[in-house]
Amino acid sequence: DLDLPDISVAHSNLTVLEGGNVTLSCNGSGSPVPEVDWTVNGLHSINTHQSNVYWPNIHSINLTLVNVSRDDNGFVLTCISENVVGMTNVSLQLAVLFPPVILRLDEPERRHHTCIEFTVRGFPHPTLRWFRKGHEILQSEYIRMEMEHYQDYLEGCLTFQNPTHYDNGNYTLVASNSLGSVTKTIYGYFLEPPFIEDEGKLFNCLFTFVMSIAVGLAGFGFVFLIVIFVLINKYSRRNKFGIKGPVAVISGEEDSASPLHHVNHGIVTPCSLEAGPDAVIIGMSRIPVIENPQYFRHGHNCNKPTTYVQHIKRRDIVLKRELGEGAFGKVFLAECYNLSPTKDKMLVAVKTLKDPTLTARKDFQREAELLTNLQHEHIVKFYGVCVDGDPLIMVFEYMKHGDLNKFLRAHGPDAMILVDGQPMQPNGELGLSQMFHIATQIAAGMVYLSSQHFVHRDLATRNCLVGNGLLVKIGDFGMSRDIYSSDYYRVGGYTMLPIRWMPPESIMYRKFSTESDVWSFGVIMWEIFTYGKQPWFQLSNNEVIECITQGRVLDRPRLCPKEVYDLMLGCWQREPQQRLNIKDIQKVLYALGKATPVYLDILG
Repeated sequence: DLDLPDISVAHSNLTVLEGGNVTLSCNGSGSPVPEVDWTVNGLHSINTHQSNVYWPNIHSINLTLVNVSRDDNGFVLTCISENVVGMTNVSLQLAVLFPPVILRLDEPERRHHTCIEFTVRGFPHPTLRWFRKGHEILQSEYIRMEMEHYQDYLEGCLTFQNPTHYDNGNYTLVASNSLGSVTKTIYGYFLEPPFIEDEGKLFNCLFTFVMSIAVGLAGFGFVFLIVIFVLINKYSRRNKFGIKGPVAVISGEEDSASPLHHVNHGIVTPCSLEAGPDAVIIGMSRIPVIENPQYFRHGHNCNKPTTYVQHIKRRDIVLKRELGEGAFGKVFLAECYNLSPTKDKMLVAVKTLKDPTLTARKDFQREAELLTNLQHEHIVKFYGVCVDGDPLIMVFEYMKHGDLNKFLRAHGPDAMILVDGQPMQPNGELGLSQMFHIATQIAAGMVYLSSQHFVHRDLATRNCLVGNGLLVKIGDFGMSRDIYSSDYYRVGGYTMLPIRWMPPESIMYRKFSTESDVWSFGVIMWEIFTYGKQPWFQLSNNEVIECITQGRVLDRPRLCPKEVYDLMLGCWQREPQQRLNIKDIQKVLYALGKATPVYLDILG
């Protein structure tokens, strides 16, 4: 009579005002009677207590949160029911309502910054308005507000384009939601005004200056007329010194007023200095530019550390074979020498840039600087660049088994291989434990990206790579839009969007955030538990857009446990702030993976 425990949760309301109370009851039933427990690690609310009640075949546990803290907004409460047969769990997300507070409002540093940085916290997310001299500031091309959402935080900047002393003054930020409003004012000082004691003195100075010039010009004109009159009177009597007319000038007679006398013939001036290819002409100075090819240097902002991108010599890279091609160029398998202190050579993947325009080179440099700063065990490792000649090259670690989507399809129930011309089922179909292991690794990489405030925008199994030992890492070589072209929807004839992995706000308003990446992770889990099927494979792109924007979600895969599908649904909440936190998703996946033995013998 042994059976897997069943679980149910009852609660009054998981949306609560800060300082309020919440009581939740979790009931676990089964044979034998299961152990039931709430996971509350990391909870900030005080006076948390639990009480156990046992009924025939039922174990009930009540969790009461008293004086709920705003720091628990978005916290996922998980109840686990477990007996000797197995474990089930259910998760609920706590929403804590509290009025807005302005945590930071920084004065711009004179002459260096062109923005007023701010951080506001509140839930529901507050509306932000800016005022100056009693009037609301309306956004324009000269002044605009840039802002990002992170859980219940709003971080951003009131940005000015080329501010002058006219923009100096008090700026007031008003943050409001349904629970209250808060105001804070700072003084923005962008540029020193011209030295003027007062407007009256300025007017007097200008009037005196203009009158002086007028009197001077009048006197000069009077003297000039007298001189001309005297000269005409004096020389008009002698014909050989007569005034030359137009005929004399055209005939080539010397004229001391000719502008030709002011041309330098063969004289070297500062402006005519010949500048070599490594020189920059600034004003009239010739300044040599010394380029160090060993590093890209990035760090114009004093608050950010300088990034040095490692340079790899071209002679140390030996191409082996082509792995694929994208819009930027090709990706090759290569051997790289002198890259590791412990290995003479190692296999790497190199990404080439086939169109080295100035814009493409700048994008290449920015991407290299960004990748250098992303270092994590579940992010594809970036080694450096080769820029001595064309094509420009980026060097990454080589992941033996390629992208995760191809790997899933190759290890699914429908995968077939040819042996002596006969189709055969390959060994190594993925089991539940391997699926949990894959999803947990991707979640770990996403937790790291979130901690770096990095939004991927194109998370999918095609952009994850698989190495030995079922090691999975997030990466993007830029080949997806070509190899998996059916996964993208072309907008405006140029932009390619992965709409089947995008939430409603990204499709409708092009808004991308950590929460939109969480939505994509829900789709990744769906891909994993369907062995790499395309989301909404039965629908056209336009039908997919209609379904997602109208609130429909993907169906539960046949082999997917209910607990995993609940995680997917938590990722697909329409409102971004209601979606599960990626840290909590990783914890639940890890717990589910531990409940089942993990077999990693698919790969060597």
